[in-house]
Amino acid sequence: MQGLQPVRGTRDILPENMRRFRQVVETARELCERYGYLEMATPIFEFTEVFARPLGETSDVVSKEMYSFTDRGGESLTLRPEATAAVARAFLSEGLMHELPLKFFCHGPMFRYDRPQKGRWRQFHQINVELLGAAQPLGDVEIIALGGHILEALGVRPRTALELNSLGDAESRRAYRDVLIAYFSDHRDKLSEESQERLTRNPLRILDSKNEGDKRVAAGAPPLSEYLNQASVDFFAAVRAGLDTLGIGYALNPKLVRGLDYYSHTIFEFTTEDLGAQATVMGGGRYDGLIELLGGPATPGVGWAAGIERLSMLMASTPPASRPFVVVPIGAQAEAKALAVTHALRQAGLRVELGFSGNVKKRMKRADKLGARAAVLMGEDELAQNAATVRDLESGKQELIPLDALSERLAQFR
Repeated sequence: MQGLQPVRGTRDILPENMRRFRQVVETARELCERYGYLEMATPIFEFTEVFARPLGETSDVVSKEMYSFTDRGGESLTLRPEATAAVARAFLSEGLMHELPLKFFCHGPMFRYDRPQKGRWRQFHQINVELLGAAQPLGDVEIIALGGHILEALGVRPRTALELNSLGDAESRRAYRDVLIAYFSDHRDKLSEESQERLTRNPLRILDSKNEGDKRVAAGAPPLSEYLNQASVDFFAAVRAGLDTLGIGYALNPKLVRGLDYYSHTIFEFTTEDLGAQATVMGGGRYDGLIELLGGPATPGVGWAAGIERLSMLMASTPPASRPFVVVPIGAQAEAKALAVTHALRQAGLRVELGFSGNVKKRMKRADKLGARAAVLMGEDELAQNAATVRDLESGKQELIPLDALSERLAQFR
């Protein structure tokens, strides 16, 4: 029955994988706060124009990948395909223009209709950081350093490489666009149909094509670095100097591009060879033109996004689940008291399990299955002394503990 399966490109995240997800998010949240990036959230769906305007009506995301629908009020809405445009919309609609600079961290599900494969889902999850209002190269350096710090904390930085490029400012990009159109026009018959369509509309995207024929043609294209004006050269040099100061290694990748007009200057990706075709685990850049494109004042911005699925796949191991304590009542008379003791221990901050049925043997077998650290046994003798027997499930040692000291004693097992 079709309805009993998850929709293609989606999946259930069961507890073990959820621990990996939580580790990514909590690590990112803690480090972002250390750098001054505060958590915020945007709605999962927005008016379609929030994404269509900056991404471009003819872009692949808008024309092929967005989940858009008309609601009952006749409005065109879209499930969030990425977070940056949504954060920019929040910046404008919440009237934050006078609070710059702003540092945001967010995470959550994104939606794109794409061919599912390893590390790529139609509902996927990202962490994002956005820095608004900082036009200086130092902002780019901080954003990249934060991303690298998170990868280090997750233990995946050695499996990634940082790639950098500069798109230059608007003046540099306009000059390079004309050069690219002239070059690719001379090789039009060797380009894929998709790249031929991009030729006059978005020639930079041809440099990023995965088509083998396009790659051969693009390999001979003039490099963007030759068309950067002095201001762009100086900006990129300052970013690289900052990374050098911090000891952050990188490689220049002249083929690294962003096809959207609001991007400028620094773009970067942390890539890996361990996830097959899905090489990018974190990518971002400077988007000084985005806020203005959405109708706001000219506002510099820089940020990145990272796939939680891909990061969790790179993690060497699953974070262990916390080990519970198990309360085991012995006899019907102890059931009610065990319920009260379990509740009190939970309120004291301990993870405690109370089986709903079964004899002592079955309950202890379940304790082993749960990986319990200790068992709290309560029978007639314990009830008479207003105490419980605490059994260390690693050493097998037992001790009688008064109930009013039970939570303090169990806390010592941590």
